[in-house]
Amino acid sequence: MSKDCTIQDVFHRFYSSFESTHDISPAQRKAAYHIMNCKTGAFGVNVSVCEDCGCRSVHYNSCRDRCCPMCQEFPKEKWVDARREDVLDAPYFHVVFTVPEELNPIIYSNQKFLYTALYHAASDTLSELAADSKYLGTDIGYICILHTWGSTMNFHPHIHAIVLGGGLDVKNHWKDNGKDFFLPIKVISKTFRGKYMAELKQLWENDRLEFHGSAAPYKNYYTFKELLNTCYAKEWIPYCKKPFDGAESVIRYLGKYTHRIAISNYRIKDMTESTVTFSAKDYKNQGLWKEITISGEEFIRRFLMHVPPKRFVRIRHYGLLSSRNKKKKITLCRNILGCKKYISKLKDMDAPAIIRLLYNKDICKCSSCGGKIIPLPTEQHFIKPKPHMLC
Repeated sequence: MSKDCTIQDVFHRFYSSFESTHDISPAQRKAAYHIMNCKTGAFGVNVSVCEDCGCRSVHYNSCRDRCCPMCQEFPKEKWVDARREDVLDAPYFHVVFTVPEELNPIIYSNQKFLYTALYHAASDTLSELAADSKYLGTDIGYICILHTWGSTMNFHPHIHAIVLGGGLDVKNHWKDNGKDFFLPIKVISKTFRGKYMAELKQLWENDRLEFHGSAAPYKNYYTFKELLNTCYAKEWIPYCKKPFDGAESVIRYLGKYTHRIAISNYRIKDMTESTVTFSAKDYKNQGLWKEITISGEEFIRRFLMHVPPKRFVRIRHYGLLSSRNKKKKITLCRNILGCKKYISKLKDMDAPAIIRLLYNKDICKCSSCGGKIIPLPTEQHFIKPKPHMLC
């Protein structure tokens, strides 16, 4: 295997055999097709020519799929840059909401409902507790991002929340707790557990849940009731990280979580005729990196577990940062705090200008002579995918 083996290579080698022996959802099939055909010519080819030396350049279009490891960097940079205008020079905290692993089979069988329930429970917990005068008594702002994977690509649904550590009270006065998080973790835990379990129970009572695979035993009334009792009895453990060091660190930090996928190309270490080796953090051993080898089909199975449902929105904004509020209220907060406005660097820039700024690469300049490159006035070409690249 070459040293630069990619996820696309893994799909080319193992997807067809995996597909023949597993049930695959339309969303998973579409993601697999996109990954296998990204930058191969299947999505179009742009041909350019240098005005001076006549040198031709061929650029294969990407798939732009949010699950594709080759298509995340550019959207991430644009999204993070756009968030600059919403960031305040104020405390921010990173809160992670998780659920007991006993719920994983049911969540996987009902992704759209129970992923949405995660957002509901997390957002209601943060907003209601922050509004309580016992803690802060304000309307706060935060961003919630769903991740469904652990380091080994196991199924581990959880919500990352980037929380503004202060907000506006009923008189539109700013209030915060400085560098101390304003909510006790135990209170967050109990509130989040109650809200998530209440929505799960409501869906069950309304007969909205499905039970497939390892979730099948929970079709039984008593087995499901036993699961509810087990989860109510457990202590749910949210996690709060230390405050960020200034607004710029918040901006950089956002990019780590918003457009991340289950595994990136750099973590693929080896591939044989039947196995894939990748690196993962061992959280039982102080988070040290280790290499894991699994079958190629198991790698595909794990990867496709994390393809979100069709049109599912993974990044959601709440409170002061919601689209309805942020234009007026973030401006008001900025005026009260006397902090500067961070201006978007990429706003109104076209793709070549953005690439030039971010990567110091001029795609309009000929690599041979430095002359100007212009697109050929021809129809866009498409290359038919090879049989093993079709879904």
